[in-house]
Amino acid sequence: MENINSWPFVTVLLRMGLAVVLGIFIGLERQHNQKTGVRTFALVALMGCLGGFMGNLFASITVGLVALLVVGMNYREIMHRKNIMLTTSVALIIVGIAGVLIGQGHVFAPATAVIITATLLAWKQPLSKFALGLSVQELRSAILLAILTVVILPVLPDHPVDPWGLVEPRSNWISVVIIAAIGFINYILMRLLGPRGAEVTAFFGGLINSRKVIVELCLRLQHAGQTLMSVAQRGILLATAAMLIRNAVIVAVLSPRMIVYCIFPLLAMLVVNLFLWWRTSTPKTSESQSSPLILKLPFQLSTSLKFGAVFLLLNVVGALAERNFGPASFYFVSISGGLLSSASAIASAATLVAHHQLTLLTGVNGIILSSLTSILANIPLIRGLVHESGLKRRMLVLLIIITVIGLAAGTVNHIFLTLHPPAN
Repeated sequence: MENINSWPFVTVLLRMGLAVVLGIFIGLERQHNQKTGVRTFALVALMGCLGGFMGNLFASITVGLVALLVVGMNYREIMHRKNIMLTTSVALIIVGIAGVLIGQGHVFAPATAVIITATLLAWKQPLSKFALGLSVQELRSAILLAILTVVILPVLPDHPVDPWGLVEPRSNWISVVIIAAIGFINYILMRLLGPRGAEVTAFFGGLINSRKVIVELCLRLQHAGQTLMSVAQRGILLATAAMLIRNAVIVAVLSPRMIVYCIFPLLAMLVVNLFLWWRTSTPKTSESQSSPLILKLPFQLSTSLKFGAVFLLLNVVGALAERNFGPASFYFVSISGGLLSSASAIASAATLVAHHQLTLLTGVNGIILSSLTSILANIPLIRGLVHESGLKRRMLVLLIIITVIGLAAGTVNHIFLTLHPPAN
């Protein structure tokens, strides 16, 4: 037990105040739902704080007292209402433990735990509705993603396993997990937002595969004709913008240092893209809402493994090209990768730079080339699927404008990095 005289007045007051405030924070939500309320939670938090002040023994006793309180509350509830207060009991225990931690001098961990608890309690209805609406395939996808991340990733070697130092299993698998996680989070957002028109779905779909979104929009346009022209044009631009955002996220995750040196060209293309989208005439409400774009976006193992295979191939070919033929050959690989999968090509460049198998300047230029190639590759796709000559011309002009701006920004970026090379 600590010496009582050594307790600073201000410190004690602040800790007790924080504990009571956090207890009230959860208590308000419980009282609003006609459960055990504000005073009980505030007093439990205060008791925990005092136990934390007095040392580990009294902290343990305090947690035990909270447990006894919970048992008594549930016994009374079972006797009178044949019910058990499971959620409230867990929240009360969390508040008691948070109070103990605050008494011991912790702030961030208990405050965060209480805020998360209050959030989960307040979002009971949306979370329950979402969980009940999940299909078996969606649950299996979530479990599979957890297996890929928690089970498989940690056991993979974090060093090259081949004599040439080209294949590093863990870093390659991380790229698979990143793409799978982006897809799964994107799907969750779409489930929460609902199909609120083609533009919203086009943006979220573009985070995974902008080319599939553009194909879907063009096919819809073939059946709907003139009524969906403005929707298709805006949707294509949003899918392209989402692709650029996704590429930047991949670089930031795989090589945080690298994103600083390639953000200017990517941001330039994104700003111009969004400006052109903003300048495009907004479709009527009935037009955009009557034709929602429905895409299948749950996480699929086959899709992620295909991405991983392309990523590994580009990783090996890109590293060998750089070693034997110089930067120009890697640029050819980047352009080819942009035609197949810009996400794979960009992940490959970021990984090679992160493992010092590629110079930063070459990797940055490769990322810009892959993004530009991915945008240009949509032009023949649109011209082949769209019958309206007006939309063909407009999309040709818009995509070329984005590409030219990106190429100009990439050139400026290259000159700047050449004149001011970053420190290793």
